[in-house]
Amino acid sequence: MYKLIFFLLISINVGLSAQTNIEYLPKLLNTELSKANGYTPVLLECAQKNEKSSINGKYFAVSNFLENSNVKYVYVGRVKSCRAGGCSIDNSYSGNNLSEYFDYFILYNKSLSVELVRVYNYQATHGQEVTNKSWLKQFKNYDGSTELTVGKNIDAISGATISVNGLAADIEHKTTNLKQNILQ
Repeated sequence: MYKLIFFLLISINVGLSAQTNIEYLPKLLNTELSKANGYTPVLLECAQKNEKSSINGKYFAVSNFLENSNVKYVYVGRVKSCRAGGCSIDNSYSGNNLSEYFDYFILYNKSLSVELVRVYNYQATHGQEVTNKSWLKQFKNYDGSTELTVGKNIDAISGATISVNGLAADIEHKTTNLKQNILQ
């Protein structure tokens, strides 16, 4: 009996700790990149300047070694969608698993405008509507020159307020950061 309880406690602990890591090369990303480019690209991690180091995301250059050039950029990251104080884009991570989250990626074209946004790991209990491809299409061509405001230039979703606001703020922040800090 004690062995069974010990085994269950270890299993639960391992399951919770596995959730804290972002899968930076999800299968959906490889599929979308292959579809968009017509070849299997290589992702090269970009050094980030002036950005706090965190587990919340990374930028990658999408390279085609046949042409020996960086074709596009990708940001793969995590948005906290709330529960115990995880609603800001402060990127601080307490490691206590008290907030819910979802993982997503942004594919940028050569001119550093958003080409595609996909949510690939939705772990929050509410707001799953932000994973809808038709809703995510509204971010296409966003270049960071304007503010993303939910209810004005971003459609609100009833029941997904925190996820919508978190994703819009993160896309705005990461696009601006890419233009200002990654490419200098």
